[in-house]
Amino acid sequence: MHEHMIILVIAVVVLLYGYISQGLSRLNISGPMVFASLGLLISPLGLDVRQVDINADFVTIIVEVALILVLFSDAALLSLKSLRHSWQLPTRLLLIGLPLTIIVGTFTAQMIFPNEPAIYMLLLALLLTPTDAALGKAVVSDIKVPKDIRSTINIESGLNDGIVFPLVIAVVAMILSGLTKASGGDSHWLSSVFIQVSFGALVGIMSGYLGTKISQFSVSKNWMVASYQNLVPIALALLAYYLAETFHGNGFISAFFAGLLAGNTCEKTREHIENFAESEGELLVLISFFLFGLAFVPNIIQYVTVEVCIYAFLSLTVLRMIPVIICLIGAKLTTGKLDFSTITFIAWFGPRGIASILYVLIVAHDMGSDKGLETVYATVMVTVLMSIFAHGISAQPLANWYSKHHKDN
Repeated sequence: MHEHMIILVIAVVVLLYGYISQGLSRLNISGPMVFASLGLLISPLGLDVRQVDINADFVTIIVEVALILVLFSDAALLSLKSLRHSWQLPTRLLLIGLPLTIIVGTFTAQMIFPNEPAIYMLLLALLLTPTDAALGKAVVSDIKVPKDIRSTINIESGLNDGIVFPLVIAVVAMILSGLTKASGGDSHWLSSVFIQVSFGALVGIMSGYLGTKISQFSVSKNWMVASYQNLVPIALALLAYYLAETFHGNGFISAFFAGLLAGNTCEKTREHIENFAESEGELLVLISFFLFGLAFVPNIIQYVTVEVCIYAFLSLTVLRMIPVIICLIGAKLTTGKLDFSTITFIAWFGPRGIASILYVLIVAHDMGSDKGLETVYATVMVTVLMSIFAHGISAQPLANWYSKHHKDN
């Protein structure tokens, strides 16, 4: 009955938001802001209507499915053909900006939390590196913002979660193996991570390519009902995940590579995945924000300190923006060099959202009852909460301001 009540509440929240979503968007109130706030409202921190364990089975299932589809659709919506023509900015962000963000984030965390193990601070930096373009949706969907800039923000957001996740599972494996203890541990974790990543990627590539080719063949023979063309790719994402897990690969990495192959093997398939991501996929993401407010925040709020809030603020500002500014200095578009306002615009729109939430919940599930990561969880929680509101409120006004001063040629 407990789980049924949560499902009922989610249904009511979705209905209420759907009825007034257009009006809220005019007030710069985003879906993540609404769902996270309503989750907090009925949690023990608000009306105390319901308390949910973050390790509850139904929470774990929703989180896993949401992460599978987020990784799959993010990868699928990246056009490698387009990337070949506008690769300069995303390449700088991913190959220079991303490592710099991790390094600066780790060293800053060690200074702010000197009593925490260094490996935990590396994990914290990794969890807060992926960006979520959906929190600044007005920026990436407003056609008044130059296409190259929208594309850059989208590509960075779509790829950095897939790049960071193998590093996250490697660090978690190191922690679980006991390598952070003074006595040390064995190196079994290294072979385990290698198997997970390599088998996950291999299964994902094969699933994405073969599944899409079979779909194309079925459509060409008129065997597939049109309404199923949106559903088949999603089933393919789930298949890639569970196939990889069966063969001891990492299912999330498999879903990412399956999406990358599916979206770039067939243009029509990418369109169907985009249709799903904008409707059913977005619903899962919003539900994840609701569970974040309902289950995660109340369980972690007691560990929030002044130091946690300071790091969260720095993570959204200088720890994100300085590496991006450094890596984009001297960069060029087809229209000429980037001016400083463009560089800072890109630097600011690196929201922390769904990837950080889902990754930290996966880590919490994998670590079980392990104590000691409370500071990491609390910092991710505060950073995401700040980002939900800071980027949600600022997205449309800044998109309007930027588009007035920078026209798409």
